[in-house]
Amino acid sequence: MQNLKEFGESVNDQFRDLNGLHPGLWPLMPRLLSAVASLLLVLVLGWYFYWSGQIEEQDKGQLEEQKLKDSFKQKMQQAISLDALLEQRKLVLQYVATMEKQLPSKAEMDALLSDINQSGLGRGLQFELFKPGQVVAKDYYAELPIDIKLTGNYHDMGEFVSDIAKLPRIVTLNNLSMSTDKDAHLVLDVIAKTFRYLDPEEISAQASLKKAAKKEDKK
Repeated sequence: MQNLKEFGESVNDQFRDLNGLHPGLWPLMPRLLSAVASLLLVLVLGWYFYWSGQIEEQDKGQLEEQKLKDSFKQKMQQAISLDALLEQRKLVLQYVATMEKQLPSKAEMDALLSDINQSGLGRGLQFELFKPGQVVAKDYYAELPIDIKLTGNYHDMGEFVSDIAKLPRIVTLNNLSMSTDKDAHLVLDVIAKTFRYLDPEEISAQASLKKAAKKEDKK
Protein backbone atom coordinates (compact mmCIF):
# COMPACT_ATOMS: atom_id res chain seq x y z
CA MET A 1 0.00 0.00 0.00
CA GLN A 2 2.81 2.39 0.86
CA ASN A 3 4.53 1.75 -2.45
CA LEU A 4 1.25 2.31 -4.35
CA LYS A 5 0.67 5.55 -2.48
CA GLU A 6 4.19 6.71 -3.25
CA PHE A 7 3.68 5.85 -6.94
CA GLY A 8 0.48 7.88 -7.03
CA GLU A 9 2.14 10.84 -5.46
CA SER A 10 4.99 10.52 -7.94
CA VAL A 11 2.54 10.56 -10.88
CA ASN A 12 0.72 13.57 -9.44
CA ASP A 13 4.01 15.38 -9.03
CA GLN A 14 4.71 14.87 -12.75
CA PHE A 15 1.52 16.76 -13.67
CA ARG A 16 2.28 19.78 -11.46
CA ASP A 17 3.60 23.05 -12.78
CA LEU A 18 3.31 22.07 -16.48
CA ASN A 19 2.01 25.48 -17.51
CA GLY A 20 4.60 27.40 -19.47
CA LEU A 21 6.78 24.35 -20.07
CA HIS A 22 7.46 23.10 -23.58
CA PRO A 23 5.84 19.65 -24.05
CA GLY A 24 9.27 18.29 -24.84
CA LEU A 25 10.30 19.15 -21.29
CA TRP A 26 7.34 17.47 -19.61
CA PRO A 27 7.93 14.43 -17.42
CA LEU A 28 7.45 10.96 -18.90
CA MET A 29 3.86 10.30 -17.78
CA PRO A 30 2.32 13.53 -19.21
CA ARG A 31 4.21 13.00 -22.45
CA LEU A 32 2.87 9.39 -22.73
CA LEU A 33 -0.70 10.49 -22.01
CA SER A 34 -0.40 13.32 -24.53
CA ALA A 35 0.93 10.91 -27.13
CA VAL A 36 -1.97 8.50 -26.52
CA ALA A 37 -4.52 11.34 -26.68
CA SER A 38 -2.96 12.64 -29.91
CA LEU A 39 -3.09 9.13 -31.42
CA LEU A 40 -6.75 8.74 -30.46
CA LEU A 41 -7.53 12.17 -31.92
CA VAL A 42 -5.79 11.25 -35.18
CA LEU A 43 -7.71 7.96 -35.34
CA VAL A 44 -11.07 9.69 -34.73
CA LEU A 45 -10.39 12.42 -37.28
CA GLY A 46 -9.08 9.89 -39.81
CA TRP A 47 -12.18 7.75 -39.40
CA TYR A 48 -14.53 10.70 -39.73
CA PHE A 49 -12.86 12.43 -42.68
CA TYR A 50 -11.18 9.57 -44.57
CA TRP A 51 -11.69 5.95 -43.61
CA SER A 52 -15.51 6.02 -43.23
CA GLY A 53 -15.85 7.33 -46.78
CA GLN A 54 -13.53 4.65 -48.09
CA ILE A 55 -15.51 1.93 -46.29
CA GLU A 56 -18.74 3.26 -47.79
CA GLU A 57 -17.15 3.24 -51.25
CA GLN A 58 -15.95 -0.31 -50.63
CA ASP A 59 -19.46 -1.40 -49.62
CA LYS A 60 -20.89 0.22 -52.76
CA GLY A 61 -18.25 -1.48 -54.85
CA GLN A 62 -19.09 -4.88 -53.36
CA LEU A 63 -22.79 -4.30 -54.02
CA GLU A 64 -22.08 -3.30 -57.63
CA GLU A 65 -19.83 -6.32 -58.02
CA GLN A 66 -22.64 -8.60 -56.86
CA LYS A 67 -25.04 -6.96 -59.31
CA LEU A 68 -22.58 -7.50 -62.15
CA LYS A 69 -22.14 -11.14 -61.15
CA ASP A 70 -25.92 -11.68 -61.10
CA SER A 71 -26.25 -9.97 -64.48
CA PHE A 72 -23.45 -12.12 -65.90
CA LYS A 73 -25.10 -15.31 -64.63
CA GLN A 74 -28.44 -14.27 -66.14
CA LYS A 75 -26.87 -13.50 -69.51
CA MET A 76 -24.98 -16.79 -69.42
CA GLN A 77 -28.24 -18.65 -68.83
CA GLN A 78 -29.86 -16.77 -71.70
CA ALA A 79 -26.95 -17.58 -73.97
CA ILE A 80 -27.12 -21.26 -73.04
CA SER A 81 -30.86 -21.42 -73.71
CA LEU A 82 -30.65 -19.37 -76.93
CA ASP A 83 -30.01 -22.41 -79.13
CA ALA A 84 -33.01 -24.21 -77.63
CA LEU A 85 -35.20 -21.13 -78.14
CA LEU A 86 -34.08 -20.82 -81.75
CA GLU A 87 -34.91 -24.47 -82.34
CA GLN A 88 -38.34 -24.01 -80.74
CA ARG A 89 -38.96 -20.96 -82.92
CA LYS A 90 -38.02 -22.97 -85.99
CA LEU A 91 -40.52 -25.70 -85.05
CA VAL A 92 -43.25 -23.13 -84.39
CA LEU A 93 -42.66 -21.49 -87.77
CA GLN A 94 -42.85 -24.88 -89.45
CA TYR A 95 -46.11 -25.63 -87.65
CA VAL A 96 -47.56 -22.26 -88.64
CA ALA A 97 -46.52 -22.82 -92.26
CA THR A 98 -48.22 -26.24 -92.22
CA MET A 99 -51.40 -24.76 -90.79
CA GLU A 100 -51.38 -21.96 -93.36
CA LYS A 101 -51.22 -24.52 -96.15
CA GLN A 102 -54.43 -26.02 -94.77
CA LEU A 103 -56.20 -22.68 -95.12
CA PRO A 104 -57.54 -22.08 -98.62
CA SER A 105 -57.46 -18.72 -100.30
CA LYS A 106 -60.56 -16.79 -101.25
CA ALA A 107 -60.40 -18.21 -104.78
CA GLU A 108 -60.14 -21.80 -103.48
CA MET A 109 -63.21 -21.66 -101.24
CA ASP A 110 -65.61 -22.81 -103.98
CA ALA A 111 -63.49 -25.90 -104.57
CA LEU A 112 -63.51 -26.69 -100.85
CA LEU A 113 -67.30 -26.36 -100.66
CA SER A 114 -67.51 -28.72 -103.62
CA ASP A 115 -65.23 -31.21 -101.81
CA ILE A 116 -67.52 -31.16 -98.75
CA ASN A 117 -70.54 -31.69 -100.95
CA GLN A 118 -68.90 -34.55 -102.84
CA SER A 119 -67.88 -36.20 -99.54
CA GLY A 120 -71.58 -36.58 -98.72
CA LEU A 121 -72.73 -37.58 -102.20
CA GLY A 122 -69.90 -40.08 -102.51
CA ARG A 123 -71.25 -41.90 -99.45
CA GLY A 124 -74.77 -42.05 -100.85
CA LEU A 125 -76.12 -39.41 -98.50
CA GLN A 126 -78.84 -37.01 -99.53
CA PHE A 127 -78.42 -33.30 -98.86
CA GLU A 128 -81.58 -31.71 -97.54
CA LEU A 129 -79.69 -28.50 -96.79
CA PHE A 130 -76.31 -27.10 -97.76
CA LYS A 131 -76.28 -23.40 -96.98
CA PRO A 132 -73.07 -21.39 -96.53
CA GLY A 133 -73.55 -18.61 -93.99
CA GLN A 134 -72.07 -15.19 -93.49
CA VAL A 135 -68.27 -14.97 -93.56
CA VAL A 136 -66.83 -13.88 -90.20
CA ALA A 137 -63.51 -12.06 -90.63
CA LYS A 138 -60.91 -12.30 -87.89
CA ASP A 139 -57.48 -10.65 -87.67
CA TYR A 140 -55.71 -12.90 -90.18
CA TYR A 141 -58.29 -15.43 -91.30
CA ALA A 142 -61.98 -15.72 -92.16
CA GLU A 143 -64.46 -18.27 -90.86
CA LEU A 144 -67.28 -19.63 -93.01
CA PRO A 145 -70.11 -21.58 -91.33
CA ILE A 146 -72.18 -23.98 -93.46
CA ASP A 147 -75.56 -25.33 -92.35
CA ILE A 148 -75.82 -28.95 -93.48
CA LYS A 149 -78.67 -31.43 -93.24
CA LEU A 150 -78.12 -34.98 -94.46
CA THR A 151 -80.20 -38.15 -94.56
CA GLY A 152 -78.87 -41.68 -94.89
CA ASN A 153 -77.80 -44.66 -92.81
CA TYR A 154 -75.58 -44.70 -89.75
CA HIS A 155 -72.58 -46.29 -91.47
CA ASP A 156 -72.56 -43.74 -94.30
CA MET A 157 -72.88 -40.91 -91.81
CA GLY A 158 -69.77 -42.15 -90.00
CA GLU A 159 -67.83 -42.45 -93.25
CA PHE A 160 -68.83 -38.93 -94.22
CA VAL A 161 -67.50 -37.54 -90.93
CA SER A 162 -64.28 -39.49 -91.47
CA ASP A 163 -63.93 -38.14 -95.02
CA ILE A 164 -64.36 -34.57 -93.78
CA ALA A 165 -61.55 -35.12 -91.25
CA LYS A 166 -59.26 -36.33 -94.05
CA LEU A 167 -59.74 -33.29 -96.27
CA PRO A 168 -56.50 -31.37 -96.95
CA ARG A 169 -58.16 -28.19 -95.68
CA ILE A 170 -59.35 -27.48 -92.15
CA VAL A 171 -63.05 -28.26 -91.69
CA THR A 172 -64.68 -28.69 -88.29
CA LEU A 173 -68.12 -30.14 -87.57
CA ASN A 174 -70.06 -28.40 -84.82
CA ASN A 175 -73.43 -28.75 -83.09
CA LEU A 176 -74.07 -32.26 -84.43
CA SER A 177 -77.62 -33.47 -83.96
CA MET A 178 -79.02 -36.81 -85.14
CA SER A 179 -82.65 -37.82 -85.46
CA THR A 180 -84.87 -40.02 -87.66
CA ASP A 181 -87.41 -38.96 -90.26
CA LYS A 182 -90.81 -40.50 -90.99
CA ASP A 183 -89.16 -43.19 -93.14
CA ALA A 184 -86.82 -44.18 -90.28
CA HIS A 185 -83.80 -42.69 -92.06
CA LEU A 186 -81.13 -41.03 -89.98
CA VAL A 187 -81.02 -37.23 -90.24
CA LEU A 188 -77.82 -35.39 -89.42
CA ASP A 189 -77.97 -31.67 -88.68
CA VAL A 190 -74.53 -30.09 -88.38
CA ILE A 191 -72.73 -26.79 -88.81
CA ALA A 192 -69.50 -27.26 -90.73
CA LYS A 193 -66.95 -24.51 -90.32
CA THR A 194 -64.10 -23.96 -92.71
CA PHE A 195 -61.45 -21.30 -92.70
CA ARG A 196 -59.41 -19.33 -95.19
CA TYR A 197 -56.64 -16.81 -94.88
CA LEU A 198 -57.30 -13.18 -95.67
CA ASP A 199 -55.68 -11.53 -98.66
CA PRO A 200 -53.54 -8.39 -98.04
CA GLU A 201 -56.44 -6.05 -98.83
CA GLU A 202 -58.70 -7.79 -96.33
CA ILE A 203 -56.00 -7.73 -93.64
CA SER A 204 -55.55 -4.00 -94.21
CA ALA A 205 -59.31 -3.48 -93.97
CA GLN A 206 -59.44 -5.44 -90.69
CA ALA A 207 -56.61 -3.34 -89.26
CA SER A 208 -58.47 -0.16 -90.22
CA LEU A 209 -61.62 -1.41 -88.54
CA LYS A 210 -59.72 -2.18 -85.34
CA LYS A 211 -58.15 1.29 -85.30
CA ALA A 212 -61.55 2.90 -85.83
CA ALA A 213 -63.03 0.79 -83.03
CA LYS A 214 -60.25 1.88 -80.65
CA LYS A 215 -60.89 5.52 -81.47
CA GLU A 216 -64.59 5.07 -80.75
CA ASP A 217 -63.79 3.41 -77.41
CA LYS A 218 -61.57 6.35 -76.42
CA LYS A 219 -64.41 8.76 -77.14
